[in-house]
Amino acid sequence: MKFETLCLHSDNNIKDEWGTLTTAICQSATFVHKGVDINNPYSYSRLSNPTRRHLETLVAKLEGGYDAYAFSSGMTAITVSMMLFKKGDHVIASDDLYGGALRLFNNVNKENGIEFDFVDTSNLDNVKKLVKENTKLIYIETPSNPTMQVTDIEEIAKIAHDNKALLFVDNTFLTPYFQNPIKLGADIVLHSGTKYLGGHNDTLAGFVVTSNKELADKILYYSKTIGGQLAPFDSFLIERGIKTLPLRMNKINDNAIKLVEALKSFDKIKKIYYVGDKDSKGYEIIKKQSKGFGGMISIEVESKELAKKILKDVKIFQYAESLGGVESLITYPMLQTHADVPEVERNKRGINDKFLRISVGIEDVYDLILDLKQAIYD
Repeated sequence: MKFETLCLHSDNNIKDEWGTLTTAICQSATFVHKGVDINNPYSYSRLSNPTRRHLETLVAKLEGGYDAYAFSSGMTAITVSMMLFKKGDHVIASDDLYGGALRLFNNVNKENGIEFDFVDTSNLDNVKKLVKENTKLIYIETPSNPTMQVTDIEEIAKIAHDNKALLFVDNTFLTPYFQNPIKLGADIVLHSGTKYLGGHNDTLAGFVVTSNKELADKILYYSKTIGGQLAPFDSFLIERGIKTLPLRMNKINDNAIKLVEALKSFDKIKKIYYVGDKDSKGYEIIKKQSKGFGGMISIEVESKELAKKILKDVKIFQYAESLGGVESLITYPMLQTHADVPEVERNKRGINDKFLRISVGIEDVYDLILDLKQAIYD
């Protein structure tokens, strides 16, 4: 079954007496056992729920994974995944990550005795130099948030596996429609389902997709122990969003490419970060490992004053922190997504007071171009 069809017609629909076309919302915390010696598939919704299970199975198929688990947020998904590691384990992570992941790693996982090295993982030699005997994980975002570093998943997977380590890939920016890290060697794929999978800025969700049964069993154990699973109604909303994922991603991708070309003529924009730009550092790698570039763009403008003017004067773009929805958003990372990252570290990565991140939506692209133009020049 092709990807576009699978988004609509997964072959494990919940069967019920009403013959519902959409997946039924099973809003039950507990389930009645049919007998002492009868194996019931569901007993308690923290362990498993029919609505959530249908969504999890669908996401696993879309990613080409063994299994998937849905959580109440992307951060919950990452937190549960990091339970796989213990005191004394060493992690190599991209130095350009979502600020929430950095906060977790630096202020929780480090405190629990896990060692971290942060590096530009787009440079394979950087990664190889940091591998140690106790290295258990390489953790990457590609493209990264917010400077759009592109890491070669297949090559990083070889480094990880040659050293008996796991590879985690956050695939939020490109989604399984554009990129399939497990097919390139990743062991676990992470998603903030709040973003493109849901696609409508109306619910929070996170996913962990595993490549094999052993990892799936461990994630299931930690998830049922810790909690934080996705609620039935939220599962319904995310599945509904997935039905239009290919359509939305194609439109967003086309809009982003056209917007970047227009922004190149804006003299007050000093730098553009977009992986679909042929002049970008990771362009050849992204062409090799994905079938699209996505809708995330970052820009550096000529002054802090201009950055603030843009945020104040945009009319179609909305000044908001998230990404991946049908509406175009614009974010000030130094005050929002990366506010907890020390200023020295932010500036080292170019995340300064002139840096803005754009999430392109599905509006008419010429309206988006004109909106940014008036916010910059009027």
